Amino acid sequence: MTSTVDDHFPALAVRVVAGAIELRGIGDDDLAALADLAARGIHPADRMPFYHPWTDAEPEVLRTRFVQYHWRCRADFSPERWELNLGVWHEGTLVGTQGISARDYVVTRTAETGSWLGLEHQGKGIGTAMRQAICAFAFDHLGAEEITSGAFTDNPASLAVSRKVGYRPNGLTRLQRRDGELAVNQRLVLRPDDLVRGDHPITVEGVPALRRLLGLDAPDKETA
Repeated sequence: MTSTVDDHFPALAVRVVAGAIELRGIGDDDLAALADLAARGIHPADRMPFYHPWTDAEPEVLRTRFVQYHWRCRADFSPERWELNLGVWHEGTLVGTQGISARDYVVTRTAETGSWLGLEHQGKGIGTAMRQAICAFAFDHLGAEEITSGAFTDNPASLAVSRKVGYRPNGLTRLQRRDGELAVNQRLVLRPDDLVRGDHPITVEGVPALRRLLGLDAPDKETA
């Protein structure tokens, strides 16, 4: 039987569904659509919600860098350091990405969330629902013991989502955002008992193979 790319890189086969929200692995066709969505705008030009200001680029440059970044995340994926990026669909429409990343996760059981939505999809409650879904997935299926996040103090929308999901403040960090620009980052932490779950329980696909990829479970032994 011919294998598929998903067989060799199971992160692409992950699927998490909660009501109208679907998170799933990003294939190359989806990657092109997401690059176009990002190029149409994620935030007003006079604001920067990201620590790495990757949206400060002309559309064609942004698209190229965006695709390269996701390919690099796939290539560098290992139990020691990984970034699981999932596309977000709302009622069947691709609206953004929801990521979760970690270092030495087998030991620390700590992961970090990060996400973005296209401008036209913001303010509809999607950001909260997709964060609830990825956190429930991490706690329930990947054995996370805490999930961290962060947002600049001048990004009230992101901080509001974190509060709704149950994150607690975890200190402030002073960072350079754009060249020569100081910004204060509010660190956040979420633990299983604090998670405010969404209205819909999650259903999942692709968990056993992902857990093996992350080093959480031993590979299946061949049977005679």
